[in-house]
Amino acid sequence: MHDLSPEEQQLYDMVCEFADTVVAPQSYEADRTHTLSMDVVAQMGELGLFGLPFPEELGGQGGDYMALGLAIEALARVDQSIAITLEAAVGLGTMPIFRHGTDEQKAEHLPDLVAGRALAGFGLTESEAGSDAGATRTTAVLEGDEWVINGSKQFITNSGTPITKFVTVTAVTGERTRPDGSVSKELSTIIVPNGTPGFTVGPGYDKSGWRASDTHPLTFDDVRVPAANLLGERGRGFANFLRTLDEGRIAIAALATGVAQGCLDEALAYAKTRNVFGVPIASHQYIAFTIAQMQARVYTSRLAWHDAARRVDAGLPFKKEAAMAKLVSSDAAMLNSRDATQIFGGMGFMNESLVARHYRDSKILEIGEGTNEVQLMVIARELGLE
Repeated sequence: MHDLSPEEQQLYDMVCEFADTVVAPQSYEADRTHTLSMDVVAQMGELGLFGLPFPEELGGQGGDYMALGLAIEALARVDQSIAITLEAAVGLGTMPIFRHGTDEQKAEHLPDLVAGRALAGFGLTESEAGSDAGATRTTAVLEGDEWVINGSKQFITNSGTPITKFVTVTAVTGERTRPDGSVSKELSTIIVPNGTPGFTVGPGYDKSGWRASDTHPLTFDDVRVPAANLLGERGRGFANFLRTLDEGRIAIAALATGVAQGCLDEALAYAKTRNVFGVPIASHQYIAFTIAQMQARVYTSRLAWHDAARRVDAGLPFKKEAAMAKLVSSDAAMLNSRDATQIFGGMGFMNESLVARHYRDSKILEIGEGTNEVQLMVIARELGLE
């Protein structure tokens, strides 16, 4: 890639090799059995992938958000479930502790999270609250030196693996009066260790895509945790998480770009070797033009997420760029997976085929980390449009 430093290119190539030799061979069976391979997760930890954007003094690799995105893109080429496991582990599990945790919370949690020895989830989404976080119904009441939490969450990634250590939960902790006199919910984030009495991790979902990713509903029934488990300032829970959401859109854009690239690679190789009426199907102009369009989508998507990630690492505003990157790259993943499936024909409908799994998996890219409609809303607002 033309804009990468030698170190960044080396990282991308290294993760691509790991993806091709370790991740890809187990992907179909993991998808078929809805099983996240903890062996693969452990090897990712040994490679340092979970610590890419964190300082070396914390056990990380001393990299940046660009480095994390490169690793996610490389993995997503062959397995979206593994790629989202890394993205959620870093962006939703570790980053909130790194950014908003107390010294004690960092010392307790970061060493294992950064090394990949432990995972954590972030409990934001509810049945009526996702994009509209103000609709959160989960509550946390401070009783003495304990928070008492009641409510439920859904679609929480990395919440039920054998090495999941905790889930950070958004909850209503009171009310606030705005300057105009109106009242709003006070939202805070609280760390809830797995195994806490009253905290139940429900059975994993039977999903149409990302079937090897660990995703569960959560319920909280008079769950008691120490008051010291408050993460960040009380009442700033969602505000603090907004940056994480914006950064997460860049990570999803990197993942989607990897998907678009993987579909392009598969379609190009197949079109060159699949013969129909005595000639490779790549010799037909329609197939050639379809693959050319796929290449253009990959190129555009990669430019978009690279630009957004560079802005993050330079300390520049990036909200609009993150939304645009997520929008164009998720579209590219959907379109490229559809086109690749069409090029493969009947074989593209078989789950053994990578393009078939990409076709199923890619729809969530237009939904998760803020729907594409939300991205349009963000872009419009950044342009001064209400």
